[in-house]
Amino acid sequence: MGLSIRAYARRRGVSHVAVLRAAKAGRIPLEADGTIDPAKADAAWQRSSDPARRKTTTHRLRPVPEAALDSVRDTLKEQGLPASGGLSFVQARTAHEIAKAHLARLRLQRMKGEVVDRARATALVFQLAREERDSWLNWPARVAAMMAAELGVEAHPMQKVLETHVRAHLAELAELRLELR
Repeated sequence: MGLSIRAYARRRGVSHVAVLRAAKAGRIPLEADGTIDPAKADAAWQRSSDPARRKTTTHRLRPVPEAALDSVRDTLKEQGLPASGGLSFVQARTAHEIAKAHLARLRLQRMKGEVVDRARATALVFQLAREERDSWLNWPARVAAMMAAELGVEAHPMQKVLETHVRAHLAELAELRLELR
């Protein structure tokens, strides 16, 4: 007398349904009384099972990319949590939950209008700077005649001097770089 289907399933680490299917398909032999001889069944199971479908950890585990491990370490360090040596599943899960919380907070801030799109902000600053530059480039032509009259000098040389100094000043300002973080 062998084991019951459920007992064999527990011993094998599979569901009783998997054992029933294997018996029905003829992959494992049943005794005359409907029980299972573990030695015979194990040998038959081994011969007829697809190694790729086994639930052993050697076939299921894949190496984790180093970039993913670095991301988990960085997330944990940002939160002041230890992230030394090999990472555990609990640490990875914690980093995942932290990232989800950050994402939820960012979505909420975006919905409230508290977050500005970086590309849009950069385009707006660029547009404002260009308008400011154009305004300064046109300024000498507008005021040179009035300034020349007040100083009692000719207008054209006054405009040329003003343009030279304005362009030099704008060249200095052009070296400034905007960095949005």
